Amino acid sequence: MGQLTIKHQNKKQTVEAWKFDPEGNPRGYIQPKGLKELWFHTGTVCNLRCSFCLEGSKPGDNRLNPILLEDVKPFMQEALALGVEQFSFTGGEPFVIQDMVSILDYALDHNPCMVLTNATEPLLNRLHQVAPLANKPFPLSFRVSLDHPDPAAHDQFRGQGNFHLSLKVMEQLHRHGFAVSVARQSAKNENTDAVNLAYAPFFEEAGLPGDTHIVVFPEFHEPGSHPGVPYITESCMTAYKTEETRDEMMCSFSKMVVKKGGRMRIYACTLVDDDEDYDLGGTLSEAMKIRVMLKHHRCYTCFTNGASCSEL
Repeated sequence: MGQLTIKHQNKKQTVEAWKFDPEGNPRGYIQPKGLKELWFHTGTVCNLRCSFCLEGSKPGDNRLNPILLEDVKPFMQEALALGVEQFSFTGGEPFVIQDMVSILDYALDHNPCMVLTNATEPLLNRLHQVAPLANKPFPLSFRVSLDHPDPAAHDQFRGQGNFHLSLKVMEQLHRHGFAVSVARQSAKNENTDAVNLAYAPFFEEAGLPGDTHIVVFPEFHEPGSHPGVPYITESCMTAYKTEETRDEMMCSFSKMVVKKGGRMRIYACTLVDDDEDYDLGGTLSEAMKIRVMLKHHRCYTCFTNGASCSEL
């Protein structure tokens, strides 16, 4: 794999730059095989302002626009016709979005749903609306950002008291019958098993199962950043990946719907909405036909770490 030379481009790259790296080698790619999971980005507005946010979300942010129920209905119906198994939602903070509960109410008539949330005031204030969703035909689960098994370290970035507030909200979600998992980012040279184990007393405190799932993410860097990473070539995909492990990469089985500039668009996955080369069109049918070239720096992170936002 050759070393990447950083060169910012504001316009969509040429077909040659999409298909070949700067050294002229064919880029590695994923050919989607089927749509198992459809993600919706609810927008980059959030109640918190975390410096490490991989979406750059914050109060009032409009890089990605808030979605409405009428925005998502056509994509859900198209996805169902393609055999989708789950709808998932990320942000921003989804429960800042006015239509979030009505979107879930509609979606849960058709498929299981998962929501990524910081589980702070926006969700706490809407628990009375969320609780009845436990009675829908399909299950709803939540993945809560709980950055450290140390309240002070967590609150340093997310605000004083938010660690225990998130635990309180998780406790109530679990009591209402919703499944809950946790997301955190790994630290350099950490003992992953030891860090995960350190959450156990807090799970016990919140009445959560001792085996509550923890999703550990590597460093993805901020949106619009250009860290130097090696190129992924076609030969890399066969030398370091098998057909089975290629199929496990998110762009093989999922897509993400975003609202950008007032337009609903399909992106290759949840991690590349800062690069217009990954805008795959306005319908899922056309997006699923497009070969996804692995040129984004987050593609390299997924390639090397096996990272995935999915819990399927």
